[in-house]
Amino acid sequence: MLAGTMAAQAQDVVVWGGFPELADYYERVAEGMRDDYPDLNVIVEPIGLRDHEKRVALGLSSGLDDATVLELIGSTANRYIVNDLLPPAPSHIADFVNDGANFEPFFRDTATVDGAVYGLPLFRGQGALFYNTDMLAEAGLDGPPSTMEEYDAYAAKLTQRDGDGTPTVSGWSLRLSGGGAGIAEKFWINMHQHGGAVLDRVGDKYRAGYASDAGLATLRQYVNAVSGDKTVTVDMPADAAAFQRGQTAMFIRESWVIGDTGKKAPDLNYDTALLPRGSIALPVNLYVSGGSDEAQEAAWAFAIEANKPENLIWMLDNVGWLPNRVGVDYSEVIAAKPQFSAFVDLPEDYDLFTLPSIEPINEILTRFAATLTEAFADPSLAGDDAAMMALLESAAEETNAILDRAGILAE
Repeated sequence: MLAGTMAAQAQDVVVWGGFPELADYYERVAEGMRDDYPDLNVIVEPIGLRDHEKRVALGLSSGLDDATVLELIGSTANRYIVNDLLPPAPSHIADFVNDGANFEPFFRDTATVDGAVYGLPLFRGQGALFYNTDMLAEAGLDGPPSTMEEYDAYAAKLTQRDGDGTPTVSGWSLRLSGGGAGIAEKFWINMHQHGGAVLDRVGDKYRAGYASDAGLATLRQYVNAVSGDKTVTVDMPADAAAFQRGQTAMFIRESWVIGDTGKKAPDLNYDTALLPRGSIALPVNLYVSGGSDEAQEAAWAFAIEANKPENLIWMLDNVGWLPNRVGVDYSEVIAAKPQFSAFVDLPEDYDLFTLPSIEPINEILTRFAATLTEAFADPSLAGDDAAMMALLESAAEETNAILDRAGILAE
């Protein structure tokens, strides 16, 4: 047991997560605490990410009765930290996080605000290309695409159509619809490959960066895929489920797809590849709020237990999320599942970025996502760069107004 913790008796600790596939992992972590905490009752309550975010917002604003372990992306947690709705971690947790033998600076920084540690890093969402090797071979394609131009060319060759020319299997499944900020995050990943960012940082302030050549190139690629080359439609099955059912040949997603595919489509022949320039990496941390002092100690002990090497290796092998802790030997899992290589064997010039830890980040992305959703479904934009740039400039005005309201708009 970590120094500074003590056994809790007849205590409830609630675990709120936004990734339901981690439920068994958290149950495993709780079971590992039985000897030191025989009377501890860990209640694992994972729900979908967007509902989880709403639950956290309501719970923290109204106060939590039980000690609650909160699974949050660092940029999301920041809005609660700056409003004093999440307490700092105790000193022994801060020491664990600040130990360079446990976490690299990238992950320590996302758990820290103004020099104080608030969360304990756990795993990250990091993107790579998933592609169906059988479909590529049938299309006469040798290996995955390596440039954004090749992505378009591959998509055109890989798309399967009915007699009327309507796509029945998309060549490249893009995130075109759905709720929340995820659409803008996926757009940002593609925009990164074109050399740009949704938000540009200037010192400690920001401004919209997508009304630019890179933003236009990215939007053009989406619109052309839907309304130009017609390699995908807004209504087609998408994401991991479509990939696993053979309804798309390629898509960009996080490493959890490896664990999910092993369960749902174990015979699928597929591989992964690095993205052309780099990927988003969204570190997820564990935070604690609510309950008595004793219950909070037990909750932080749960967060430490979750970071034990044997539990992290189990998570990688059985769920597929990438643990953030260094100094753990993951080689056996990676050797058995080589699809992980595109997530961990990164060249030195491969650029990982994350969302800015600013209070209005979710509002900015959600509003931009609404604009993008309409644009993707608008065939009149196809081939009309001026109309697409006008749309991006209008959306950028809204983004900059939000930044200005928050006092962090760069001139």
